Amino acid sequence: MIRLSLFLALTALCLPQLQAQLKPTNGSAIYRSVLRIEVATQNPDYRTPWNTGRFSGGIGTGFIVGENQILTNAHVVSNQQRILITVHGSPKKYPAKVVHIAHDCDLALLSLENFSDFKDFPVFSFGDVPQLESEVTVIGYPVGGSRLSVTKGIVSRIDFQPYSHSRADSHLVVQIDAAINPGNSGGPVLQDGKVVGVAFQGLRQADNTGYIIPTPVVKRFIKDISDGSYNHYAELGTTEFPLHNPAMRKALNLPNDDKGVLITRVTPTSSADGILKNGDVLIALDGKQVDSAGQVLIDGEKVNLAEIVERKFSGDKVAVRVLRGGAPQDFDITLKPLPAAQMYSIRYEAQPRYIVFAGLVLQPLDTNLFAASKFTDVTVRRLYTDYVSKGIFQEKKDIVILTQIQPDSVTSQMEDFSGLAVEKINGTTITSLSHAHELLYQKNSPEFHIIELYGANRPLVIPSAEVQAANKRVQTNYGISKLHNLVE
Repeated sequence: MIRLSLFLALTALCLPQLQAQLKPTNGSAIYRSVLRIEVATQNPDYRTPWNTGRFSGGIGTGFIVGENQILTNAHVVSNQQRILITVHGSPKKYPAKVVHIAHDCDLALLSLENFSDFKDFPVFSFGDVPQLESEVTVIGYPVGGSRLSVTKGIVSRIDFQPYSHSRADSHLVVQIDAAINPGNSGGPVLQDGKVVGVAFQGLRQADNTGYIIPTPVVKRFIKDISDGSYNHYAELGTTEFPLHNPAMRKALNLPNDDKGVLITRVTPTSSADGILKNGDVLIALDGKQVDSAGQVLIDGEKVNLAEIVERKFSGDKVAVRVLRGGAPQDFDITLKPLPAAQMYSIRYEAQPRYIVFAGLVLQPLDTNLFAASKFTDVTVRRLYTDYVSKGIFQEKKDIVILTQIQPDSVTSQMEDFSGLAVEKINGTTITSLSHAHELLYQKNSPEFHIIELYGANRPLVIPSAEVQAANKRVQTNYGISKLHNLVE
């Protein structure tokens, strides 16, 4: 989530191989280093989590950024089973693998099983964030043909927008007036012979509108993986409300100077927890003034205040100034990730977790499951929405949902209870899917298993003596090979 030219000092910290300079005069050499990526994928099925999932495939683009290092988008290689690389003008396919992948910023680094044929290929270097109205060149393998495609576009906007791959993360983007079509993803966007972005998504509602990941985001990814692993973004952990309204500013004893935003919530266990408070007015981050829309000035551009935090890593400090009770107070906050927030990100490279118990199917709530099941129950939606902001994750590692009820004599008259969240099993409040499994499959079971659901007018009652026979019938009738998977 980092951006703009101020962060370009990270160049010196990037992998040594990235220092090689590309010679823009040799077009054919450039094209050799832009690679076609063919991917076979297997996507999990959250509706029938015991199945292996559906197979599919796609085409993307990557480019060489170092010795046996190929940069592309995470969404190009997500859930991959096989990756093949093709060079422009050659029919030969080279097997490749994922070395690092960052779903939150939609970037991945690949390597080839054998890089010897690519030793003499030029290595791309990175430039600055392109200026508005400047021209860029997009190279890739979009739909409509099998050969390399080269298009040009004008930079029309620099903004802070959601990245569609994770559905939960927003970062800096550069908008251009050239379409980014399927297949373009992961390809380099060039200006003056250097990479100024990575093509990654388009806007379906508009013609000739594409988005690229700018180089500060790319360089942050490269620095993050330089220690051998990817550690995700750090979060401040606050929710802010703009302070445009003069009456609201007056009520808070603020001058009508368009400065500062109201902190309306501090997430439990976050970086700011125990330091900042609801009702604080945030007026500066790292010495940069925050305006009433929650923006700061960086390199002559107004950007979202999250920009300050996104340029940092876990363990870094951010200087915060707030008005509390009308008086300024200064804090140094040590940043850290907020793992619970990954509840809202689409998961990849993970098998669905589930339990089948006498025809009842239990699954942990996350965005994958929410998208597949489209829950309508108000309580389930509230638990999902409040999971992080109200600290539900401190008590419940998982929100366990009764997603399906497979027809069987034991589950007769229970159909209306699917889609509800499990509150208790045998009188014990459920904290995780593993906890539910322990209670349902304990050695000394009670005579009846009693399952209480949020919002249900009665509990579900399953005779323990009938569970084993019911499991066998359900497995046979519905092709369920395994009664549970508790590990992603």
